[in-house]
Formats: sequence, structure tokens, C-alpha cells
Amino acid sequence: MAIAAALAIAILAIARSPFSPAPMPRPAITNAAVSAPRPLPPDARPQPAPSAEDARTSNDRLPIADPTPLAARPFTFAGDDESRLRARDCLAVAAFHEAGDDPAGERAVVQVVLNRVRHPAFPDSVCAVVFQGSERKTGCQFTFTCDGALGRIPPPAALVRARAIAQAALTGAVEPHVGLATHYHADYVVPRWRDGMVKLARQGVHLFYRWPGYWGSPAAMRRTPPATIEPRIPAMAAASGSPAPAAERPADIGLLPALARPLPLPLAIPAALDFVLDPQAATGTFALKALSLCGRSADCRVAGRIAQDVGFLYVRRGGSEGAYWDCARFQRADQAQCLPEGPALQRLLAAS
Repeated sequence: MAIAAALAIAILAIARSPFSPAPMPRPAITNAAVSAPRPLPPDARPQPAPSAEDARTSNDRLPIADPTPLAARPFTFAGDDESRLRARDCLAVAAFHEAGDDPAGERAVVQVVLNRVRHPAFPDSVCAVVFQGSERKTGCQFTFTCDGALGRIPPPAALVRARAIAQAALTGAVEPHVGLATHYHADYVVPRWRDGMVKLARQGVHLFYRWPGYWGSPAAMRRTPPATIEPRIPAMAAASGSPAPAAERPADIGLLPALARPLPLPLAIPAALDFVLDPQAATGTFALKALSLCGRSADCRVAGRIAQDVGFLYVRRGGSEGAYWDCARFQRADQAQCLPEGPALQRLLAAS
């Protein structure tokens, strides 16, 4: 009896405890509960913490979850001839600035753009997808549209190759390697959105992803873009080598006056790796070249030269790294990326 009484007291105490779980409310049944989810596009900002080496290690640890992804349906452009040319050039410039003069990488970038055109989370035209967010210095979906790279015209031969890839994609060519990918990033960064996505493929230094579940399925990409006019992007006049009406020519294609200053002295960098800069190449490819040359070295310096002058410098030392451009030659939206002058420059060039 004493044991039974003790158990009864204990049960009563638990029942009166303030930590007893409240009854779960029954979910309301609405049409929204059974409709397809519509998440916001992932945050495009990079994770601020890791170095390039840490980022590569982290990215290598995340396996490719879908090594044989479903290929996208062939895309057939339905606009008029003028819009087709605009779409082709937007695709070509995106492919070149994002992947460099590398056909495999360019095809992958083009496929991502067209996958987005079909997806309801993004604009429904090629140029609008490519230039989404470009009015901001940060937050653009494709970095080259807001970091000043559009001020540099691609080499003519490279642009011809990129346009051929773009034209093929607009008439049904598919890049199956990246499947239904709508996102990618370079392997030396870890975006905030990475772990919520399905990793599909690597192409060069880029890693490709789709959304999980319905939002990354063929059913979510059934949108057929309307046969409307592609938006006119003034910055494309210089970037694609095509003239635009005078009223639409951007005022800031050239060097920003505040950044157009000469370097203080010719730079001599002993013990640094050197490569010859192509002044017509996409400025972002300078950093990719430097990272390729440095590999996994803990300490490394790479100088990109134009004749005897240094136009680009990459420094990796003591777990930190930085990339710097000669802003008298190459426009950068962030002045912190410009080669400094005076003592700051000498410290940057000091032997480690």
C-alpha cells in the first residue's frame, strides 16, 4: 500500500508539473498545405569565416549526392530575332566572365542560366536572370555584373566561342553534367546556402547544386518563358562588343576617376610566381589563375604582369589571403581590392 501511495503521489506531481508538454494544436487544413513549396532563393553571400584552403577542405568533405543527375529538357528560344541576339549575348558574356575561355565550364554556366529561366523562383528571361540584382554592389546573382568586370571587353576569339555555345543552348543543346542545377560556387568559398542544397557536380573550380525535393525537380521547371522581348541591358553594349544607342550607353564603362591613378613605382617581387596578364580577359580570371598556381601551398605570392608592371597581386600568408588589382587599369567596385601605395604596398610585397 505504501508503494502504491508513493506512486500515486509521484504521478500527481508529474501531472501538475509546469514542465508538462502542452497538447499540440491540430494543423489547419488549407489549400496552401498541399501546394508546392516556394522557398526564397538562397542567400548568395559567401560565408565569411573560412580561408580558401579551409573552404576547399569543407567542400571536398561534402559528397556529390546525385552523381547521375536528370538532364534538363532542351531549351528552345521563342522570341524575335532581336531578342534572340540579346539572349545569346547575355549568355555568352555570363559564360565567359564566370568560367573564362573554357568551353566545358561555359556550357555548365549557360545551363544554369537556362534552368533558372524555367524556374518560378527567378525572372523569366535570359538577360533578366543574368543581371538579377546587378543594380546593387552586393547581392547580384552573378558577380561579374556588379564588380566592374563588365567594363572589360572579352577577346574577340573568346567571345565568338562563347556566342557559339550560347546559340547552341538556345536551340536545344543540353549540358547533362550539371543536370537541373540552379546554383554554383567556386570551390574556394563556402556560401551560406550550400548545406541546404543537393550537390550535383564539379566542373573546373565550380561546384553545382539543385534545390532538394519538389523545388529541384523537373516538375518545378515546367515554366515556358513567354515569347516577349528580352530586356535591353545598357552595360551589354561594351561587354558584348555591340554598339548601343547613345542614350543607352552607360556612363561608367570606363575607369572610375577616383580609381584611375598610376602605380607609384615599378614593382619587383622576388620569389613570387609570375604570369602574363591579358588586359582584355575577365578580371576575375586573374584570381582563378593565381589560386591554380598556388595550389595548396600555405604561403604563396602570385604577380600578374603587363610588360614589367604588376597589374594584379595575390598573397597568401599565415592563414590569410588577399587579391589586389591595379585599379588604374582594372575597375573594381570595392576599393579595398586595389593595390595600395607607399608603405602599405611595401608591406604587402615584403618577403615572408
